[in-house]
Amino acid sequence: MIAAYFAAGINHFVMPDFYFPLIPAYLGNKPLLNTMAGVAEILGAIGLMIPATRKWAVYGIIAMLLAFLPTHIYMITDADKIVLDGNGLPAWAAWIRLLIIHPILIGWAWGHRNTGTADVRGATSTSGHQGDLA
Repeated sequence: MIAAYFAAGINHFVMPDFYFPLIPAYLGNKPLLNTMAGVAEILGAIGLMIPATRKWAVYGIIAMLLAFLPTHIYMITDADKIVLDGNGLPAWAAWIRLLIIHPILIGWAWGHRNTGTADVRGATSTSGHQGDLA
């Protein structure tokens, strides 16, 4: 999960033109929104690496994914206006992204909210329950 979000975040800076058509015009400054999304994904990945911040990183990733919902709805309602690499975006792909992939990503993040937190003695517990290592 860390690698996926870090790579996705970096991609916002490497290939920003890929993301611009996916951002609805009514949201405003597309370059700024793309930069913010990239930074959020990178910070989420870094936060996941640190046990003390992992739970908050998960909450941030889930909030970020929810903030992306207008884009996914736009991808469905205006799929005919979105052109990626010279091809139109099929509406069915946007529906799969919204109804299947997006919930999976949220669930994947949610499943990591209690992993690797430190217990009261400073040891690391993989279940997230304090005292499991006693």
